[in-house]
Amino acid sequence: MPLFRRSDGDLVTDISDVRRMMPYVMRGRNESIVFHAMELKIAKALAWIREYNRNRPRRQYASLFHLGIYVCAKLLHERPGINRFVSGGRMYKRRGVWISFVAKKRLIDDSPLVTIKLQFPANEPFSDCVTRMNESVLEGRGDNEMPIDSELRFLLKLPGPILRAVFAVGRFLDRVNLFPASMIEPDPMFASLFAANLGLLSGSNASHHLYEYGNASLFAVMGNVRKAVIAGTDGRPEVADVLTVNWSFDERINDGFYVLKSLEMGQSLFEDPERWIGPPDAPLGTSNRAAAAASGAAPVAR
Repeated sequence: MPLFRRSDGDLVTDISDVRRMMPYVMRGRNESIVFHAMELKIAKALAWIREYNRNRPRRQYASLFHLGIYVCAKLLHERPGINRFVSGGRMYKRRGVWISFVAKKRLIDDSPLVTIKLQFPANEPFSDCVTRMNESVLEGRGDNEMPIDSELRFLLKLPGPILRAVFAVGRFLDRVNLFPASMIEPDPMFASLFAANLGLLSGSNASHHLYEYGNASLFAVMGNVRKAVIAGTDGRPEVADVLTVNWSFDERINDGFYVLKSLEMGQSLFEDPERWIGPPDAPLGTSNRAAAAASGAAPVAR
């Protein structure tokens, strides 16, 4: 048992001896990384988003990325076995669902990136999720400095050896559960999921590594919408709009069957939001349980 408790997670004790040993056999996230590509059929999702955006002001518009983040948040609540992380050789279940994502301040090559981290409560309506995401992006793109920007500017003033020593101390404090909560909460690397949207880049189909700093165990990269030949419902080939999502996950947090089953559940939600989430403006009802049943997974007791 660790001497100190973490501010962002609780120790997982009900795991097998093999899984308890894995953080010692594979010490880093990138030593334990698994890549998984998913190709999503998005005709129904596109129609759902168009209906949602009808008669809304532009600042409240949603995109496929908004829907993807919303689905991921639902998934992390419904399948808590993927909302875990490894620290100091021990497994923890995260307190709450936190998702980080990146936006450019301006859509030009040399524009700086803005990294945003938000908490997503269970059963949040889609409209509330979209509003919070849009407001956070607008705030990040504004002239006001984000807290992490001022922290980075201060750290970068330090000489290289001292900066490396500071990070070494931070990593040690994190391993022994003494890293301050005031530093963990705003840090985008301490999150359930880190997501990137490359949808504006033609032909993008990249996977991403996991970060050794922080404790994010999942990374998702959303590519661009393209036409592809797929098997239709009758088994015959058809041309359809598809979207590739490349996942990277730390296999130490759970077995491959559980993680891949969870990602398949997310695919079902994304491909048919009308069925599993409901009409675009409907509050979230029993859709989590319905989606769990569709994927063959047992819903989580509330």
